[in-house]
Amino acid sequence: MQKIILSRTDNLGDVVLSLPVAGKLKKLFPEIKIIFIGKKYTQAIIEACIFIDEFWDKDQLESYPTHAIGAILFLFPDKEVARWSKKHKIPLRIGTSHRWWHWLYLNKLVNFSRRKSDLHESQLNFKLLQPLGFNELVPLAEIPDLYGLQAKPENIPDWLKQSLSLTKQKIILHPKSKGSAREWALIKYYELAESLPEADFQVFVSGSAAEYEMINYELPQLFDLPQVQNLAGKLTLSEFINFIANANVLVAASTGPLHIAAALGIKTIGIFPNIKPVHPGRWQAIGSSVSILTWDKPNCEDCRKNPAACACMQAITPKSVQQQII
Repeated sequence: MQKIILSRTDNLGDVVLSLPVAGKLKKLFPEIKIIFIGKKYTQAIIEACIFIDEFWDKDQLESYPTHAIGAILFLFPDKEVARWSKKHKIPLRIGTSHRWWHWLYLNKLVNFSRRKSDLHESQLNFKLLQPLGFNELVPLAEIPDLYGLQAKPENIPDWLKQSLSLTKQKIILHPKSKGSAREWALIKYYELAESLPEADFQVFVSGSAAEYEMINYELPQLFDLPQVQNLAGKLTLSEFINFIANANVLVAASTGPLHIAAALGIKTIGIFPNIKPVHPGRWQAIGSSVSILTWDKPNCEDCRKNPAACACMQAITPKSVQQQII
C-alpha cells in the first residue's frame, strides 16, 4: 500500500480534529503517502499539516489519479465520495456501519456510534484504523503531538504586521460560529474586551465578512473600544492561521478557530454548554494550553429545543474568562 486517503468533507473544526489520524498513520506506516479529501475552503488547514502529502478538492475528484491508492478512510460519511471510491476500485474502503450507503459502496465497516459514545471526537476518528490493524484507544494527552499543524507567523499582511505591538498581549475573540455551536452573547465579548486595558492588550475580533456585518449590526460599540481591531472578513484562512500563531490567547465557543489555536499550541479558552452531544467531553479543544469553561449544571437539557436560548452559555461571566487570560 503506497497511498491512503482520508476523507473529511465537513467543517473546519472537524477537519482539525481529524489531522491526528494522519499523524498516527505516519507513525504506523512511515513510508505511506497521505492524501486528504476535503472541501475547498478547508484546503489551507489541511496543507498546513506536515503529515498530509496532498489535498484533493471534493468537487474535483475525477481529475486526480487513483493508482497506488490502497485504502480510503471516511472520517465523515459522504455518499458522493463513497460512490467515487467504489467506481475507482480502491481496495480498502473503510467507514462506519451506521450509514446505509456505506453498505453499498464500502467493504470494511466499523461498528460504532459517535452520538452515543463518551469518547472525544478526535479519539473516535481512530476507530476507523481498526481494519488497518490499529485497535488502541489514543489518550487525549497524545493528541497535541499528532496534529502536525505548522503555521508561518511571519506570513501575514503587512498592514496587520505593522499594527502589532511588541509589548502588548494579543487576544483574539471569535464570537460567531456560523450557527454550528451555541454561542456566548456578543455583550459578553464586549464586556470582556472592555475589561482588558488598552495599555496591556490588543484585542482582535475575527470571523467572516458576513459575521462582521452581523456583529456590527448587533453591537457596533464593540468596534468603538480603543483596544479592539476588526479582522473579520479581512484575512484568508491561510493568513488567519498564521495570525493565530502570533497571538497570545484565543477565546471562542465550539468553532474551527478554537481547534486551530489549540493545535498551534497557543493559549485557548473554550466556552461550552454541558448538553450532549455538543458538550466538552465530545468537542473541547485539545492542546497543550487549553482552558474550558462551562456552567456547573451537569446533564442540562433546557436548550434542547431552542439552542439560541442556552442559559448555561450565558451564565459564564466575562470575569471568569478574563481571569483565564490574565
